[in-house]
Amino acid sequence: MEKEAASADKPKRMKSGEAPAPDKPMRSGFTTGACAAAVAKGAVQLLITGIPPKEAVISLPAGFDQAFELIEPVLDADEASCTTIKDGGDDPDATHQARIIASVSWREEPGIELDGGIGVGRVTKPGLPVPVGEAAINPVPRRMITEAVTGVLEEHGSAKGVRVVISVPDGEEIAKKTLNGRLGILGGISILGTRGVVVPFSTSAYKASVVQAISVAQAMNCQEIVLTTGGSSEKYAMQMYDQLTEEAFIQMGDFVGFAIKHGKRLGMKKIILVGMPGKLSKVAQGIMMVHSKSAPVDFGFLAEVAREAGVDESLAAAVAEANTATQVADMMTEANALSFFEKLCTYGCQHCLEHAGGGIVVEMVLITLKGNVLGRARVGE
Repeated sequence: MEKEAASADKPKRMKSGEAPAPDKPMRSGFTTGACAAAVAKGAVQLLITGIPPKEAVISLPAGFDQAFELIEPVLDADEASCTTIKDGGDDPDATHQARIIASVSWREEPGIELDGGIGVGRVTKPGLPVPVGEAAINPVPRRMITEAVTGVLEEHGSAKGVRVVISVPDGEEIAKKTLNGRLGILGGISILGTRGVVVPFSTSAYKASVVQAISVAQAMNCQEIVLTTGGSSEKYAMQMYDQLTEEAFIQMGDFVGFAIKHGKRLGMKKIILVGMPGKLSKVAQGIMMVHSKSAPVDFGFLAEVAREAGVDESLAAAVAEANTATQVADMMTEANALSFFEKLCTYGCQHCLEHAGGGIVVEMVLITLKGNVLGRARVGE
């Protein structure tokens, strides 16, 4: 989709709430930052000309121009606003279909003042790319908004200063579905995007969220973090390590190795992994990217660990023929072979420590779907 748009003679036009059809089956969309820049440009045009624009064309960092449909234009004596509907494409994005609004007014001082209104969060913790106290509008969207507004002012020969306020009416409610509260972004969503384009199920976007979470933990003086593979394991981890602050808990998803390396890079002394057999058994195998499509569970390996735990050969053979890691965990529990889980965790810790290059303590806790501890281990300094 990006390649097509970049090579087109005319910018593609995105209707409000609709992304253009991409080459691949999965639809790409556009970021909140791109939407904010588009509505800011449209609102300035409306303020200067008095004519409601039907669309705004902006240059995306991805390398092409994109037209956004503008709706709900409002013009008062000294203020104008425009709205667009954000479309994240086929990405499971909490901000999909959110109304993004820019209100623009004249100011006495020259230059562009940018702020967040209703539904745009405020930064309250250090470690983020935006200073504490400011609206959660990230650096690239800030630049995009400023460039879009400056272009309109220059086009019309205006030397006046303007104030731009970005709002998301449902932003506070949408933010409850995100990790903003954990990161110290309160009152709404963040205006994000480095390329202006949302790629469905983007690994780079998820990795960026992991980096951001660890950066906040560092800024809040955490020296140990707890990495989990998802919401359920995190809930149980918070109960186990209730002495830690919420910033210390980070959902790493499938990116075990990436999160561990980044944690060490930012000075963490201890890294704890909490998860269930399906994911952490892969870590015990030495796999640092545990998505189901990246590498299967090695039941032959689990059978060898079972033998090390002292089970009889018939049970080890059954483990080798099992369908899931959870089934193996049930087998070991029924056989009271609890050392199996400790050995599995020890292997996992050793692989994580090796992946990090040493210099940290790694702890692993293996839990059931209901949060019961199966086994744990700790290695390192």
